[in-house]
Amino acid sequence: MKTLILIAIGSAIVNNVVLSQFLGICPFLGVSKKTETAAGMGGAVIFVIGIASFVTSLIYKFILMPTDTRYLQTIVFILVIAALVQFVEMFLKKSMPSLYESLGVYLPLITTNCAVLGVALTNVTKEYGILESVVNGLATAGGFFIAICIMAGIREKIEYNDIPKPFQGTAIVLITACLMSIAFMGFSGMI
Repeated sequence: MKTLILIAIGSAIVNNVVLSQFLGICPFLGVSKKTETAAGMGGAVIFVIGIASFVTSLIYKFILMPTDTRYLQTIVFILVIAALVQFVEMFLKKSMPSLYESLGVYLPLITTNCAVLGVALTNVTKEYGILESVVNGLATAGGFFIAICIMAGIREKIEYNDIPKPFQGTAIVLITACLMSIAFMGFSGMI
């Protein structure tokens, strides 16, 4: 149990996928304009990474390892992730059309979100078991959710501030992301 808690804290906060590993930057910067949209994207990423961690771990342990075809792991993981994202996209289109519309092009981008593939490959690299892989995946996705929601909240507040012309737009967003990254680096000695 102690190991699982350390994996969860380490993945969510200490080694935050966006702010420490710099994976998943595209949806982080693109969807973090409104808190509701950011929370929806974070929820979709939690679902996809959680399920992908479980499925890729099963495939790796029970198919790729016994057949000695580990060299196919990246291709297989990409296919699994793409299928899961299609499932999420169809589900959101049917059940939550407003969230589906607000996510726009960023929802299919989860397929190519390097954070999702990065988690699956990290699980293999660190030789996690199935339970450890799922905990790592959910915690990493939780860290993504935390980061994107914080960024969305800050961006909503920045909108009403008087920002000098050279720093308006993308510049202030990148500066904010840098400051958030520095703040999260403070957790680096925690584990």
